[in-house]
Order: sequence, then C-alpha cells, then structure tokens
Amino acid sequence: MGRNLKNALIAFVVPLPSILFYKFFLSNYNHHNNHLIWSWCNNHPLLLANILFFFNVNVLFWIISLIQSSNWMIDVYWTVIPVLLVHYFESHPSSQFDLWRSRVVVVLTWVWAIRLTHNYFRREKWQWGAREDWRFTDLARQYGKHWWWASFFAVYLIQQVFLIGVCLPIYIVHVVNKPLNMWDFVAIVVCLSGIVIAYFADTQLYTFVSKNEKLKELGKPLVPNLDEGLWYYSRHPNYFGEQLWWWGLAIFAWNLGCTWAFVGALVNTLCLAYVTVLVERNMLKSEYRVEAYKMYQKRTSVWVPWFKSSSNQVPKEKAS
Repeated sequence: MGRNLKNALIAFVVPLPSILFYKFFLSNYNHHNNHLIWSWCNNHPLLLANILFFFNVNVLFWIISLIQSSNWMIDVYWTVIPVLLVHYFESHPSSQFDLWRSRVVVVLTWVWAIRLTHNYFRREKWQWGAREDWRFTDLARQYGKHWWWASFFAVYLIQQVFLIGVCLPIYIVHVVNKPLNMWDFVAIVVCLSGIVIAYFADTQLYTFVSKNEKLKELGKPLVPNLDEGLWYYSRHPNYFGEQLWWWGLAIFAWNLGCTWAFVGALVNTLCLAYVTVLVERNMLKSEYRVEAYKMYQKRTSVWVPWFKSSSNQVPKEKAS
C-alpha cells in the first residue's frame, strides 16, 4: 500500500472511536436515560466534547505522530473538527435552538471547511501527509530529543484550547433558543466575507507559488514577492479572511447573550499575530526576496486590506 493511500485510510479511520462512542450514547440514552454514564453525557455536552477531543485527538493523534515521525494529521483535522462539532452539538439530546439559525451555522461551517480543506490539499498537491507544518519541524529542531513528549503539549493539547475555544459559538447557537434577528444577518455577512476573502487570497498565493515553481524548473530568476490582487492591499489577506470568519461566528453567540464567546476568536487572533511574525521572519531568510519584502513591509498593511503607504512609494516590479 502506497504512503498516500495509507495516510488517507488512517485519516478516515482515526475519528471512529469518538463517532462510535457518540452513536452508542445516543442509542442507549433513548432507552436508558437514567443510567449514570448516559445521564452525565447528556447533562455535560461541552465537557464530553472535550473528553472525546483529548483521547481521540490529543492522545491518539500524538501516538500516530510518534509512529510516523510527523504531525501532519492535525492540519487536516483543523478543518474537519468544527464540522464534527457542529453536528455533535446540533444532534445532542440536550440541545435547544432556533432551527433556522442552526441550519445557517451548519451550512456556513461546511462551506468554510470545504474551502479550507480544498486549499490544504491543493497546496499539498493532493497528497495525504506528504509533510508536516514547517513550524512543527522548527520546534522539533529546537526541542531535539525532548520533542517526542513536548509535541503532545505544543502540537496537540494547545490545539484543543484553540479549536474548542473558537468553536464555542457553535455550542452556544445550539443551547439558546431565540428567534433570528438583524444581528444574525450581520454575522452571516461577516462569515461569508471572511470565507470569500480567504478563498481569493489563497488562490492568488497558490498561483504565485506555482509560477515560481515553474520558473525554478526552467532555471529562471524567481519573482521575489506577491504584490498583486488582494496581496497588493494586505501582506496577509488570507489571515484576515480567516479571522473574519471566526469573529463572524462569535457574533452569533454575542447576539444570544454570550459576550464571553469572543474570547476564543480573540485568543486565535493573538496566536495568528504571533504566527504572522514567524512567517515574515521566514520570508526574510531567502536572500533573493529580502530587499523586496522589506519594502513590501514598509508600504503594505499587515492584515486589514488598505491602500499603500505614501512613504517609500516605488513602482511595482513586473514579473519576468
């Protein structure tokens, strides 16, 4: 069996423990709802989600990563887990919600997940587990022989904090039953805007990287920097779009009286701010792009698309 097929099979099989346990809970709760275990599962849906995440993702994914010497799978499941969570919260016996709001959030979550999953596999040339995130590789070098245990915390446990945190609005939507109002439509617009912006930004980046790969194969000079389309107005429009999605999702929860639900989006934004610094430092490691990228940094907004700075304005270089 080829590596690609083997990794695909692992990725499809690995969430089954949580899915089968939840299906077992649903079928048994309907007939034995006074049983201590099933009663607890019914009364604590958020805690149950965290327990399943801990054992099925943190522990099982970590063990697989030690066997394969790669943490590739968590990137794939960053796009899948919100979809699993939205259906978990929607179908949980203790849920109560406005049907239309739930349907909208379910559809939006699927659209977001499909876009991000498509971008991931397009970037990875449709391979399963061909490589892990470069940030994990850098951390592995830093931790050395301690990486085997440190990766459990640095890669997996931290993902639980982020993913459950940013998905709290999905939980709130399914435990508060209030009619739709104007703010729901504002949330829809913000979420869709984020998805669309991220899609076009990632597509423009993919096109740019693909052209540079062809230039490299032909032995021609590489274009040092992407400074067209959305990337003309922002250094990280894909990050901006992704943040719009999570903040739009938080508006749904805020509208239902849960202001604290913004905490997840805020923590995720702060984390992405740190990632932005790491990405830009990495960009400056390539000598052929240092000068162009430093100028790009001076003239272009970091996240929010905006007009070029009037200072240090120079004509754009044409791609050769």
